[in-house]
Amino acid sequence: MHRVASSGSNGGSVRNRKEKKLTYVLNDANDSKHCAGVNCLDVLKSSVSGDQSYLFTGSRDGTLKRWAFDEDASFCSATFESHVDWVNDAALAGERTLVSCSSDTTVKTWDSLSDGACTRTFRQHTDYVTCLAVAAKNSNVVASGGLGGEVFIWDIEAALSPVTKPNDAMEESSTNGLGNSQPVTSLRNVGSSNNISVQSSPSHGYAPTIAKGHKESVYALAMNDAGTMLVSGGTEKVLRVWDPRTGSKTMKLRGHTDNVRVLLLDSTGRFCLSGSSDSMIRLWDLGQQRCLHTYAVHTDSVWALACTPSFTHVYSGGRDQSLYLTDLATRESVLMCTKEHPIQQLALQDDSIWVATIDSSVERWPAEVQSPEKVFQRGGSFLAGNLSFNRARVSLEGLNPPPAYKVPLMTIPGSHPIVQHEILNNKRQILTKDAGDSVKLWDITKGVVVEDFGKISFEEKKEELFEMVSIPSWFTVDTRLGCLSLHLETPQCFSAEMYSADLKVSGRPEDDKINLGRETLKGLLGHWMAKKKHKPKPQALTSGDILSVKDTKKNLIASKSEDSSAGNDPVYPPFEFPSVSPPSIITEGSQGGPWRKKITEFTGTEDEKDFPLWCLDAVLNNRLPPRENTKLSFFLHPCEGSNVQVVTLGKLSAPRILRVHKVTNYVVEKMVLDSPLDSLAIDGASVSGGPQQLFAGNGLLTPGSKPWQKLRPSIEILCNNQVLSPEWSLATVRTFVWKKPEDLILNYRVAIAK
Repeated sequence: MHRVASSGSNGGSVRNRKEKKLTYVLNDANDSKHCAGVNCLDVLKSSVSGDQSYLFTGSRDGTLKRWAFDEDASFCSATFESHVDWVNDAALAGERTLVSCSSDTTVKTWDSLSDGACTRTFRQHTDYVTCLAVAAKNSNVVASGGLGGEVFIWDIEAALSPVTKPNDAMEESSTNGLGNSQPVTSLRNVGSSNNISVQSSPSHGYAPTIAKGHKESVYALAMNDAGTMLVSGGTEKVLRVWDPRTGSKTMKLRGHTDNVRVLLLDSTGRFCLSGSSDSMIRLWDLGQQRCLHTYAVHTDSVWALACTPSFTHVYSGGRDQSLYLTDLATRESVLMCTKEHPIQQLALQDDSIWVATIDSSVERWPAEVQSPEKVFQRGGSFLAGNLSFNRARVSLEGLNPPPAYKVPLMTIPGSHPIVQHEILNNKRQILTKDAGDSVKLWDITKGVVVEDFGKISFEEKKEELFEMVSIPSWFTVDTRLGCLSLHLETPQCFSAEMYSADLKVSGRPEDDKINLGRETLKGLLGHWMAKKKHKPKPQALTSGDILSVKDTKKNLIASKSEDSSAGNDPVYPPFEFPSVSPPSIITEGSQGGPWRKKITEFTGTEDEKDFPLWCLDAVLNNRLPPRENTKLSFFLHPCEGSNVQVVTLGKLSAPRILRVHKVTNYVVEKMVLDSPLDSLAIDGASVSGGPQQLFAGNGLLTPGSKPWQKLRPSIEILCNNQVLSPEWSLATVRTFVWKKPEDLILNYRVAIAK
């Protein structure tokens, strides 16, 4: 074996750029539910759709969903899928525009009343984007902040308005990250006056207004209705107040002793509420630049706030899993309900409140928003002090009153996120356990649940499913999104092969090998290739058009590759992904940035530059990168004390997946037929030039038959004095029996009669 040298004339002075990976995310049977914690909420009462109310949710599973209501029931009316990591915040900018931000460092805009159309992607942030703020009466103005300490102010109307611009304009105006989805657009800078001028787009796109001053992460933003005041907070424990029209800082307020996690501004921008990891809620008068009141309501971090329209009462939730209502004037507070998980965000709707937690479900609770004093009349209220120590002591002493409400008005259920997983030795199945203790077996090359075992012991089922088989790891997996995300990278994803017979693929030779990585990619991109093949052909050239020789040759090659890949290279049944709840692809090409899309939503018009080149090379052209360690070297000697003849003196080499029965056939052939010892055939385990008949037991078998199944072979193979199963591969023997780094040593002897 030898290492393949890197090509090129630069002598290795320039390092190769790391190739982009392709990830596919497996969805459970019901992908109309979130499968991870819900990070954000917003409510839309749309006049466009006949006063229909909608709830928008954003989740750690990377998607947003729109929920509609029918009497006392809810249903998912749209899924917004384009982010490739957690959705951290979402806000409505007017009726038709939904804005979201994510740990994928992007801010995206969507048509909120569509079936999930992403209208724009902004990539100015350099780290996780954690929070958004929208001006209620000036819906064009949106602010975003993140872990990089950056705060950007955007003009959404300008961002979504097309401009006449040559093709070299910035490409980040794409939908779902795909470069051909939307016309090129430009952003307009929000200046100190209302005169907003259209700017031409430089090569890297428009730079929004920047509020400079944060040295550390930003966790919270709030804006007044007119969009003339912006407040931010984060790990610096202070509140910074900005003029969003210019990005200039107007004041800094100190008081919290830990991270500022949530902010609220009243409609005028004079009063501000802040919640912090120090467990305190503070009310600030921005006109006087001071803190008016401190409320010790919670016993742990405050993560969520919602205020009545009159800004007289605040609903608060956080890490202590409790929802409280507090009268800002009298300091009277009441425990409304308790949850099983920390509360992430709150949203008021009519006389109720939506509560999102790190669980995938969302609940609607009574809130008496119009008359909050009714909640206090239920009893159990207490006076919120101004010292967190006293509040913690009361909680430890068990003096907390019972909650005012015990049952929610409505629950939008989610799927339990996966919390534990184990890749089985066959490298095609993964055993998972979710937060509800349900154990499932997944087939990752088909993207389906093979069996749902229910609530059983994960460890016991893992031991039960153990197989003594060794196959190279060709993918990596994580459950960050609450579901299985399988990552394919070149060249590792092409390292595993199996015989077509073992995969039950009919119509192929017995010794035919199938590459698991390539066939999985074919299955994932099968819908795209089919659509691409049947898309309308370019119209014939007019008399004035001239097609260059280069273009003609390029089109001819592309046409041939498409026809050959779609027609002569079908997707085999073990690699067919479902059309119901299909997996989503997350990847990145040579243009734009990372994108995410369901495999059944490809139209065939996507640019090949949006996919990794190595991926298309493998699928369309069947070109795989050079692979190492596909073969295994071993010695074949007679057992000590055995009188059988020596069939070979040197080292042999064969594919790692070669079965032991092939070695048995080889030994039998050498011993009985005494063929020349020129070479070991890769899969036939026979000598080149020799007769193609294998002797076993007491009869002569024809080529292609399986002697280890029909007749017991007269020879048995051993390793470390252990008789090997004919079904084991050489890799399995090396991993589980030989267990040494040196070349494998196999022994043979006449089978002992039983």
